[in-house]
Amino acid sequence: MQPMAANPPHDLQARAHRLIGAVGRVVLGKEAVIRQALCSVLAGGHLLLEDLPGLGKTTLAHALARCLGLQFRRLQFTADMLPADILGVSIFDTQTREFRFQPGPIFTEVLLADEINRAPPKVQSALLEAMEERQVTIEGKHYALPETFFVIATQNPVHQQGTYPLPESQLDRFALVLGMGYPDPAIERAMLQGHGGRAHINDIKPLLEAHELIQMRHAVRRIFVADRIIDYVQQLLQASRDMPEFVTGLSPRAGLMLLNLARAWAYIDQRDHVLPDDVQAVFAGLAEHRLPRTTSGTESSAALLLGHITP
Repeated sequence: MQPMAANPPHDLQARAHRLIGAVGRVVLGKEAVIRQALCSVLAGGHLLLEDLPGLGKTTLAHALARCLGLQFRRLQFTADMLPADILGVSIFDTQTREFRFQPGPIFTEVLLADEINRAPPKVQSALLEAMEERQVTIEGKHYALPETFFVIATQNPVHQQGTYPLPESQLDRFALVLGMGYPDPAIERAMLQGHGGRAHINDIKPLLEAHELIQMRHAVRRIFVADRIIDYVQQLLQASRDMPEFVTGLSPRAGLMLLNLARAWAYIDQRDHVLPDDVQAVFAGLAEHRLPRTTSGTESSAALLLGHITP
């Protein structure tokens, strides 16, 4: 690993904007989603992209992994998948007369978990330890994953055939859950004319190396958070637990991740401190999947909470 002083901090911050632009040339018209996805990476969290098939979820995951310059593996989740298909298996070596562990695809820096909710619950649970501890335990032995390990997963809406709802414990491991949405007419026309899209992924050149991503994550953690921002986050957490509209409120883990995401948003803006706007910018992606509603309503859970608490 090269020394951290090799890259000035502002150079890496500027490169974050270049990364957003590079991904944006493949995933057209989704700069806001790309920026939030990068925030998840810089905050050290995992990312879940949820939407209908064909809207660019896998393309975004693939393009982001290539731009980050990290080793990545893509794994298509299916209904007949077993935990060993992810973690690996022990194989008997006839020459040494011993069992030899054969690592699975989870032993990478970035795991692209495509259509994660098509796999059965046992497979989902196999990911929990890796996502939380950056390690896996197989036959009583612990195997460490790379420091830069994170998951970019995609899932189809749960009403589609052949899908399983992700357990709440696993949903909570995802820092952000983002939707792609349909492109606007001008962007869709550009796509139909051959601009952007999966065909251009191979044109992407890595803009970072692993040690530089680690530097950026360390810099994000050093972004200053004033007491008034902590007060604001704490009020949002408490309101989510007190308001009758929600079945359960946000956990302390969600509050910590919210602060880290807000730091990452400020870092991309090349600021050394967090503003209330930074918290609000990432709040919807963090809160929606963590706040089951007691009743249906037209207003989103995040909007309901943000409207209830004034920074």
